[in-house]
Amino acid sequence: MTAALTVVADPGALAAQPQAKNLWRRLPVKAKVGAVVLGLFILAGVIGPFFAPYDPSYQSPSIALSMHPPDAAHWLGTTQSGQDVFSQLLTGIRLTLGLALVVGVIATGLSVIVGVTAAFLGGIWDDFLSLASNVFLVIPQVPLLILLLGYLPQRGQGPTAIVLAALGWPWGARVIRAQTLAIRNRDFIGASRETGEKTWRIIAYEIVPNEISLIAASFVNTVLYAIGASVALAFIGLADVSSWSLGTMLYWAESQQALQLGAWWWFVPPGLAVAFMGTALVLLNTGIDELGNPRLRDAAGTARVGGRRLRPADPTPVLQAVPERRSPLAAFVHSFSRASFYERDGNVPASAGPRPARPGALRPNGRQR
Repeated sequence: MTAALTVVADPGALAAQPQAKNLWRRLPVKAKVGAVVLGLFILAGVIGPFFAPYDPSYQSPSIALSMHPPDAAHWLGTTQSGQDVFSQLLTGIRLTLGLALVVGVIATGLSVIVGVTAAFLGGIWDDFLSLASNVFLVIPQVPLLILLLGYLPQRGQGPTAIVLAALGWPWGARVIRAQTLAIRNRDFIGASRETGEKTWRIIAYEIVPNEISLIAASFVNTVLYAIGASVALAFIGLADVSSWSLGTMLYWAESQQALQLGAWWWFVPPGLAVAFMGTALVLLNTGIDELGNPRLRDAAGTARVGGRRLRPADPTPVLQAVPERRSPLAAFVHSFSRASFYERDGNVPASAGPRPARPGALRPNGRQR
C-alpha cells in the first residue's frame, strides 16, 4: 500500500531561489571585480590584526631597526621608531573600514528616512526636509568638517563618525526623494491606499523595496566618501593620532619626513590600500547602477559589427564588401572568368547583359543594388 505525498511549495520562494542563484551571474564584471577586491580588504580587516606579527605601537630600542627596509622579519619594513609597518597596516585597514561602514549605515539610514518621508508626505514636510538637505549641500563640507572636529573636546573614531554621518546624508536623500516622487503616483501605490494600508506600511513594504539598488549605490558611495574624508582628516592631524588607521600612518610618515628620507615602505602601502579600496568601491557602485538602471544595462550590452564595437545609441554602420579570399589556384582560375572581367573593368558592354550586383555595392543615387 502506497501513500500519496502532498508537496506544498510556495511559488514566491521557488521564484526567489533562481533569482538569488543568478544574482552573481547578472552582476557586471566591474561589480564582481570591485566586490572581490573589497571582500579581500574586509577579510584583512577582520582577521588581519589577529595575524599581525608585532604590536603596531611597540617601539624597538635597537637603532638598527630604525627605518629598516623590508626583509623577512619585517615584510613592509619599520618606522623611525622601529615599529612594524605591516602590523600597522593590518590594524589600520580594520579601523578605517569599520569607521567607513558605520558612517555608511548611519548616513544611508538618514538619507532613506528623509528622502522617502519628504517625497511621500509632501506639503510642508517636503518643503522643510528639502530645505534642510539644500542647506547641508550648500555649505562647504571640508571647512565645516575641520571646524567641527577642531572644536570638539574629544578626538577619536566616535566623534569623527558622528560628524561624517551628519554631513554625508543630504546627497543620497535628494536622489532617493526624486525616485520616490516617481514611484508614489504609480498604480500599485494607489491600490495600497485604497485598501486602507497605513502610511508606514506602504513606505516599508511598497516603496523602499523598489529602491534597493538605489539605496545600495548610495551606501557604497557614502562609504567611499567616509574613507576619503577620514583619511584626509587624520592626515592633517584632526583625528586621534594615537590609534592606528591608514590616515594616521600617513600622518606619522609625513611628520617624520619619510618621503625626504626615502622610506617608501612607510607611506606607499597605506596609500595603495586607500587607492585600491576606493577603486573597488567605485567599480562596485558603477556595477550596481548598471544593474538597477535599464538604460545603463542596455548600453553595456554592446555588439561587434565589422570588428567595431557598436553601442545601441550609435548610428547603423555602413559596411563595405569584404573581398573574398581565394587560394592561388582558385584566383588563377577566377582570372579567366567573366566576373573577373567585370571586376577589372567598371564599364559593362551591351552584349554582356546586365552586370551582376556585388554585395554592398551602391548605385549613383546612393541606393543599394
